[in-house]
Amino acid sequence: MLKALRRAADRRRQAHGDYGWLFSPYTGDEMIAIKCEATGLNTRRAELVSVAAVRIRGDRVLTSDSLYLRLARPASLSGDSIRIHGLRGIDLADGADVEEALARLLDFIGNRPLVGWRLDFDLAMLNRYLRPLFGFELPNAGIDVAQAYRRQLRLSHPEVDVRPRFEQVAERLGVPVMGRHTALGDAVTTALIHLRLKRGPMLAARFC
Repeated sequence: MLKALRRAADRRRQAHGDYGWLFSPYTGDEMIAIKCEATGLNTRRAELVSVAAVRIRGDRVLTSDSLYLRLARPASLSGDSIRIHGLRGIDLADGADVEEALARLLDFIGNRPLVGWRLDFDLAMLNRYLRPLFGFELPNAGIDVAQAYRRQLRLSHPEVDVRPRFEQVAERLGVPVMGRHTALGDAVTTALIHLRLKRGPMLAARFC
């Protein structure tokens, strides 16, 4: 309820602004798979390192129509986070500032529905920056692919209750993992998993 009220307030404030169109209902056939890499998992303290988005049209992932942005080195970059996403300080030397990166991201995704693996994390990271810089949070509809997989799993195997892991789900569904722990690679893999789940019930025989 609180989220719906906040979104309605954002819509009123942005009605005549540069981004008012983001709050209009989307009527096309495209979706956007997104992924953020950050310096940690705590969305209140972690800082963005990179963000990627790839367009999905119908049953195709348009890898040639994607966005990948590295941000300027954040203060909280550490050896632990570098071991996960592989981006060192030198790799971020020419990174974009956050406001510029988010403006490009908004232009790319528009008001299309968003697809993500544990989408709540990506939205929390992005919205934490969007609210103070742009005055609103992403209003887009969204599909969490991890939750969608779990729902299908429960339908076919109600006795199983697991927390799905990215690589295992990709393997079970026959989806190639594209550059794991890179924002663009994970966005493409997530898009492929989403399309596989849309085809129908899963046929996996064993679970971890």
